[in-house]
Amino acid sequence: MYAELQTTTNYAFLRGASHIEELFAQAALLRLPALGVVDRHSVAGIVRAHQRAKETGVRLVVGTRIDPIGFPPLLLYPIDRTGWARLCRLLTLGKSRAGKGGCELTWADGAAHAEGLIAILCDDAAPEPLRQLRAPFGDRSYAALTVRRQPNDAVRIRTVHDMAQAAGVATVATGDVLYHVPERRILQDVLTCIRENTTIDELGWKRERSADRVLKSPERMARLFVDYPEIG
Repeated sequence: MYAELQTTTNYAFLRGASHIEELFAQAALLRLPALGVVDRHSVAGIVRAHQRAKETGVRLVVGTRIDPIGFPPLLLYPIDRTGWARLCRLLTLGKSRAGKGGCELTWADGAAHAEGLIAILCDDAAPEPLRQLRAPFGDRSYAALTVRRQPNDAVRIRTVHDMAQAAGVATVATGDVLYHVPERRILQDVLTCIRENTTIDELGWKRERSADRVLKSPERMARLFVDYPEIG
């Protein structure tokens, strides 16, 4: 069984290209047992997602993504009420520093709020961040493996997997989802243009790196990660 643990919705301003309703409806069609919603520096869509989860029967896994300064992005999931309280305090801290529309956090902030949280390191983790992650989060630390449809994908994924094992960090497969069906990629490109204040013609390398940021079935993910039967 596969649950998508890295889903961005339209509540992540100018990033996610699908509504929460669309994502949960598609997850139900794909027979996904659960959907992890991790909008960047926000839990604003959680109430709406909770309602859609009840309607579709797809379990909601509540979380958020933070981008600490000088450290790889982290997906944070609370496992109890203490974790939820710490996650909310962490986001409040970051937003109070950055002002309206921003969130300024460091790795030290994340580590200080680690109790009751699961952390997933994403965007091709390196040895030192993996070792740092393990210290405060212990067996609640993970590294994400994500297919990017780029040259040397297989080598990159194997390297991240092996580095994580060496650091004592488990690995999980994620799709890093931005939309529920492939046709939404066009809208996602438009959102990126608005965010980057540019045009489609001049977007270039600012376009999302992969055209494969769509919600996938457990069977498709199993095929993509057939060489890693042990990962969650």
